[in-house]
Amino acid sequence: MPAEWEPHAATWIAWPQNRSDWPGKFESIPWIYAEIVRHLARVERVNILVQSEDEEARARAVLVRAHILPEKAGKPGSRAGNVTFLSVRTNRVWTRDSGPIFVSRRRGLAEGLSSVGATAWRFNAWAKYSDWKLDTLVASRIAEHLRVPLWRPQVKVNGKARRIVLEGGSIDVNGRGTLITTEECLLGKVQQRNPGVTREQLEQAFAEYLGVRKTIWLSRGIAGDDTHGHVDDIVRFVGPRTVVTAFEADRSDVNYEPLRDNFARLIRSTDQSGEALRVVKLPMPEPVYFEGQRLPASYANFYIANKLMLVPVFGDANDRIALNTLASLFPARQVVGIYCRDFIWGLGALHCMTQQQPAGSGTKV
Repeated sequence: MPAEWEPHAATWIAWPQNRSDWPGKFESIPWIYAEIVRHLARVERVNILVQSEDEEARARAVLVRAHILPEKAGKPGSRAGNVTFLSVRTNRVWTRDSGPIFVSRRRGLAEGLSSVGATAWRFNAWAKYSDWKLDTLVASRIAEHLRVPLWRPQVKVNGKARRIVLEGGSIDVNGRGTLITTEECLLGKVQQRNPGVTREQLEQAFAEYLGVRKTIWLSRGIAGDDTHGHVDDIVRFVGPRTVVTAFEADRSDVNYEPLRDNFARLIRSTDQSGEALRVVKLPMPEPVYFEGQRLPASYANFYIANKLMLVPVFGDANDRIALNTLASLFPARQVVGIYCRDFIWGLGALHCMTQQQPAGSGTKV
């Protein structure tokens, strides 16, 4: 599995249509999507999943009004520059979790083998929601469209093969063989993804399907995260041996202890070659609440695209510190803040709604 900062052929997203994910705020969400597409389409192809031709027309209308697509690209089927639409029905927009996790082959090109493939892990809506039947088909539909090899990871439990549940937001990799995840998400008893599957079996699956040689287990995620521990809200690789980690300075905040524990684990961790990690602290914004609910606001839910980095911001004093920290780590990329105070009401942000397709010869984009 390549690192996110390696070259992309495209970014995959799904156009928002489930109004229940942003009750009372849905009207603003397509315009946030338009802003995200505006930036991404400048640096790589953006492939957008839509429910139907009617929804494609509505999405195009938003992008035309926002001057992202030309007027002539307002009708379904018309050319739309660096933006492509694909009719694939979804329950929700979180393609990081329901979409394919792509892998790349660095050998075998001379033999005519595909350089990019996809893994379709089982998706069950974070072991929490009942409406996932459409989302569970997204990964295979995208792989079929791209005509790339597809693997469906399995493990044996009590002698019987069972597909493994895994969401893209629950892992992060350095592209060299090291993966970071949390015990809360993959080993916890709450929202249990894979009952009966051991830590060792998961590590073996990461090795077989993602080329991972070292798995680093952190403790817990942040308050408000209804995925129960996704790592992309707390710790992210920003280089082969460098990670940023969300850090809460307020001792009275519920995130203080778990984030401090994660920091301590990272300081003691090494990469796949036994080299110590460089650990950079990333501040947390002040708690974001809406209708009495703590939301999973974090700067760590950024997305790295070609020549670009999109970072969630919340109208907070720490926005500037977070942007400057990340800009110092990616001096060759434009670092752009995307206002997500409304978007986070859907309990996800920029990394959750994107999935990168690595560049590779012979792939359809």
